[in-house]
Amino acid sequence: MTKWDKSRLPSRHTTVGPDRAPHRSYYYAMGLTEAEIEQPFVGVATCWNEAAPCNIDLARQAQSVKVGVKEAGGTPREFTTITVTDGIAMGHQGMKSSLASREAIADTVELTMRGHCYDAMVCLAGCDKSLPGMMMAMLRLNVPSVFMYGGSILPGKYQGRDVTVVDVFEAVGQHAAGNMSDAELHALECVACPSSGSCGGQFTANTMATVSEAIGLALPGSAGTPAPYEERDRWALESGKAVMDLVRRNLRPRDIVTRKALENAAVVVGATGGSTNAGLHLPAMAHEAGIDFTMDDVVNIMRRTPYIGDLKPGGKYVAYDVYKIGGIPVIIKALLDAGLLHGDCITVTGKTLAENHADVVFPTDQDVIYPVSKALSPTGGVVGLKGNLAPDGAIVKIAGMKTLRFEGRALCFDSEEAAFQAVDQRAYKAGDVLIIRYEGPKGGPGMREMLSTTAAIYGQGMGEQVALITDGRFSGATRGFCIGHVGPEAAVGGPIALLQDGDRIVIDAEKGTIDMLVEEAEIARRRAAWQPRRTDYNAGALWKYAQLVGPAHLGAVTHPGAKAETHVYADQ
Repeated sequence: MTKWDKSRLPSRHTTVGPDRAPHRSYYYAMGLTEAEIEQPFVGVATCWNEAAPCNIDLARQAQSVKVGVKEAGGTPREFTTITVTDGIAMGHQGMKSSLASREAIADTVELTMRGHCYDAMVCLAGCDKSLPGMMMAMLRLNVPSVFMYGGSILPGKYQGRDVTVVDVFEAVGQHAAGNMSDAELHALECVACPSSGSCGGQFTANTMATVSEAIGLALPGSAGTPAPYEERDRWALESGKAVMDLVRRNLRPRDIVTRKALENAAVVVGATGGSTNAGLHLPAMAHEAGIDFTMDDVVNIMRRTPYIGDLKPGGKYVAYDVYKIGGIPVIIKALLDAGLLHGDCITVTGKTLAENHADVVFPTDQDVIYPVSKALSPTGGVVGLKGNLAPDGAIVKIAGMKTLRFEGRALCFDSEEAAFQAVDQRAYKAGDVLIIRYEGPKGGPGMREMLSTTAAIYGQGMGEQVALITDGRFSGATRGFCIGHVGPEAAVGGPIALLQDGDRIVIDAEKGTIDMLVEEAEIARRRAAWQPRRTDYNAGALWKYAQLVGPAHLGAVTHPGAKAETHVYADQ
């Protein structure tokens, strides 16, 4: 048994010395031995709850993490935090809680760790915002930490083809258009989600799971195994052991998440046609580490990254298919071989990214992930746009799109509900550019996703014939000409607030531009007449969020970040 010197570990404040006898008495009450109290305390943080299949397995996996921590000489202390599940929050006011939950997750993990003086962490997450929220907490606290994804759902089967929950969202549009019966819709909803786990395509959860390996915070290979498989418990065990190795090495998240590691993360998002939400989450993670890395940086990297993953929503395959050919290491290997990743970045294994993947053999008998030499397109699946409609930028997923330019007339809505009602009633036409505004971080508040609306448009067969622009967000499952994160947002008087029905808009994803064809004098006249709007959220958590949250292109963060620190928790 190792005798630990706790003189530089946070848990000395609760476990060492005569004046901490009352604190130790609580630990004895929970069954800890004297030897266990003398070991490093490892927080095992999960987002377990019964809200959705994304999270339902996390408590089980946490038990295996705890075994790994114990076997490696640590004392695990399990705790949970919240999640807001996007699939269930989608299409109604509940979605306003989604992005705000990312900050709540990071904040509550921070408070738990600080309050109880834990020395290290293993963080398990499944839903979209819980992955970046946990990784943000790891970087904020900067104690030795390992991240582990809870795993993807298995694909459903409907009429002989693989389906995901997105097929159900799009089926709502087909049903509204009279192209799907009640019975068919019910049959699809009953089979689309056949197991525990996060949504199966390269949507936000799997995008950020891919990031967790590429950025070096998760064990290589740990993110790919589907949630129901017992192999996940092995990865949990190994993650528990790995964090104790990090304690011994004093290797911390900010040693791992450097500027080059963030660039690696942006490359894998672009290469796999990942979620536009990475344009929010990577800057927010960088902010926690004191690194300037904005949405502009993310989209510039993705623009020059070849698109090699034929994954839903733009492609054919789901996360389970990636797992079957070798998992995320196959993606990373293809990009390393092409010189597109910084292979010298250190990871939680204590080895570099290149060392971790030196023995990975790229499988040639599959068409899920392509080698870079045979890329599906030379440009990454997500690109940025700027122009007089979005001076701070906007973001669009182009993976799977045939046409990269759209010109049409604005049809303006001041909420998602109003836009969805118009779509449901077919009160729009080919060539329209649907504008959904006052849904940004402050204006929503909470920057809602618009999957219900975009999926309904696709279900009606209009996905290629209209565009949609919002200062809110899109689900990683959204496809088509859907531009999100428009900044400045309408709530602060951004140009999107000044649009009127009939204004001509030109979007060119190849050139990276988004403009309204309105004379500058007319824009100035409208700006002078514009008045701010109040939301219905004038108390409570969402009011507080609206007061604190910053612009989307900087990550929609709510505190000054590492640059303002005068101390780091890990060194207290």
